[in-house]
Amino acid sequence: MKKIMTLVLAVGVLAGCTIKQHVDPVNLDKQAAICILENPDVREGFLLEMEKVLREKQINYRVVKELDARDGCEWTATYTASWAWDLALYLVYAEIKVFHQGKLDGEAIYDARMGGANMSKFIDAEPKIRELIEQLLAQKQSAATPVVPWQVAP
Repeated sequence: MKKIMTLVLAVGVLAGCTIKQHVDPVNLDKQAAICILENPDVREGFLLEMEKVLREKQINYRVVKELDARDGCEWTATYTASWAWDLALYLVYAEIKVFHQGKLDGEAIYDARMGGANMSKFIDAEPKIRELIEQLLAQKQSAATPVVPWQVAP
């Protein structure tokens, strides 16, 4: 009986050590341009990886410090992420939301906050950010020339 109780307890503990990921994709048209609201509370590498993926996917974008109706941003994206220490620094939470005309259109969430003893929580952040964005932005690829970040005239 003691072995069964130990096994049940161990299974219960490990079941609580889950990592969750959910992506509700957005279907952007080829002419879409996204304004990314810069989050200064998130490590700079997160935004850099976002920009890299958007360039590779040939999606027009620009980074803005605040959202303003005068910016003409039909599509906007927000992001947040946090890291934790448990034997090593690891990405514990990431969330990217995409809005179309101010309404939530899709989101990608990676959540390892309940990861506990789950060793798969120790991942490289850049590939996870890439994976989330690629799943989130279901834009069809075109053979057009590479897109550069949106430039605003002075």
